[in-house]
Amino acid sequence: MSIYIDISAAVHARAGLGRYAESLACALATLQPWRCALFYNTGLRKPCLPPELDGLPSRRVCAGYKPWRMAVWLGHLLGIHFDALLPDAELFHATEHLLLPLRRIPTVLTVHDLIFRLFPEHHKRLNLWYLNATMPLYCRHASAIIAVSEATKHDLMRWYGVPAEKITVIHEAAAPHFKPATPEQVAAVRERYGLPEHYILRVGTIEPRKNLERLLDALQLLQRSDSTIRLVVVGSKGWLYRRFFKKLHGSGLRHTVILTGHVRDTDLPAIYSGATLLVEPSLYEGFGLPLLEAMACGTPVVCSDTSSLPEVAGDAACYFDPRESAAMAEAIGEVWRDSSLRDTMRHNGLLRAAQFSWERAAQETLAVYRTLVSNL
Repeated sequence: MSIYIDISAAVHARAGLGRYAESLACALATLQPWRCALFYNTGLRKPCLPPELDGLPSRRVCAGYKPWRMAVWLGHLLGIHFDALLPDAELFHATEHLLLPLRRIPTVLTVHDLIFRLFPEHHKRLNLWYLNATMPLYCRHASAIIAVSEATKHDLMRWYGVPAEKITVIHEAAAPHFKPATPEQVAAVRERYGLPEHYILRVGTIEPRKNLERLLDALQLLQRSDSTIRLVVVGSKGWLYRRFFKKLHGSGLRHTVILTGHVRDTDLPAIYSGATLLVEPSLYEGFGLPLLEAMACGTPVVCSDTSSLPEVAGDAACYFDPRESAAMAEAIGEVWRDSSLRDTMRHNGLLRAAQFSWERAAQETLAVYRTLVSNL
């Protein structure tokens, strides 16, 4: 009998969800390699199984992303169970917002955020419709729920009436390879991506919730007193991103902002390490993993004072109101100019990041499993 972990997001490299699925599956497999198995939807393209998970027993389906989501939803609505897909399963863990309809198998659902519920204007219409229809159903049908932050737990209780005792908060962590890079590694990524010697860094997909338009406003304010400031934006285009690019091209900041697009995961620690500071201007985050990754690399963090971000960064970050560009500029400018403050933040950030680990997350996840499966 096996515990199945859905790693579809990791197989298809879907940003933060993929990193969560891969990191947790690796940590769980280290603790209980004889019990862990993988489930994933191969999709219509050739899947790329993370090498660390290669060799674990697995079961898969082959379906397009949207048809598979619809099939799962209809299974719940019509009472059609998918138990035959996992004949040897004793538990199934949905690591993204897609819970298989299972009748005899207990299920755990990880909920990362309810951003679609809180900021509907920042989502595509079809995706918004689907999530609003399915997430209350999945939360109700799951045997247990893991929330990645207290902020997400609070949202589940507020918007869906999920009982507090059904939800366990288990924090994410930076992967072990996120650590201060050597000067040689930093120099190599500077050359590879055309990065300046000093820069503000922002990591994540480009989408409205990330509040990058206000970050451009803050950058214009900062440029008035220091024209050498540069912003490096690492991340792929998400959705509804055209307004950001339109503002960027009309702002006069085109040569001040460096867009790298998606970068290799192995290059990220050196990109973090080479930055003067990381800024996270997001209006809302279910967890905010780039904060921990930056702090683990010794990079000072300046971020929004909303949602889960203070929960993650604690007293190691400087905060601002993300709806106030002037406040954002003031906080960034203070850290940019003060090397002594950066040294203190660097020290505090390393200590803060060390409080989170995937081994700890895996142990806490196993404790949730044990409430559903007696012989773990």
